[in-house]
Amino acid sequence: MRTQQTSTDAEMASTGFLDNDVHNGDHSSSSIQAVMINRPRSELYGFWREFRNLPLFMANVRSVSGDGRVWIIAGPGGFEVQLETEIIEDRPGEKIAWRSTESADIDHEGWVEFRDNAFGRGTEVRVMISYDPPAGAVGKLVAKVMQREPRIQARRELRRFKQLMETGEVSTSQAPVAAPRG
Repeated sequence: MRTQQTSTDAEMASTGFLDNDVHNGDHSSSSIQAVMINRPRSELYGFWREFRNLPLFMANVRSVSGDGRVWIIAGPGGFEVQLETEIIEDRPGEKIAWRSTESADIDHEGWVEFRDNAFGRGTEVRVMISYDPPAGAVGKLVAKVMQREPRIQARRELRRFKQLMETGEVSTSQAPVAAPRG
């Protein structure tokens, strides 16, 4: 007898164009994560592009200011990291790409893409993050142990983004975070 495996959209792998061995990043640590969200692509892009919304679903992002230029991130050990970025590509409804400026605490780059699902159900959201961890391999290990490594964070944050966009809130053991109305 054969058993059928099922998965939720949050667990669903990419629809064929995600290759975990190819990350497109130029730094020592890179990751691509993807999730299917049952919302229109333009709505997801618009919410993400309003960078002040990012702390609503990114647990370690304290604030984003200056049209996405300055991010304050909670780092391992309770210290905060300031990331200064510049947008290097912005295709409305499709993709936002960024990289660190010379004055950033951490050298990094990344992008988020929004693609219509091939089967006409929702949008695939993909995020790539590539960075050089402070203190090299030791810093990467500390971040991983403390659950602050970008690969782990990106997976969690995409799940939170999915929850927020599909239900209007993020389910956590802390006080609920609701999407702004209006």
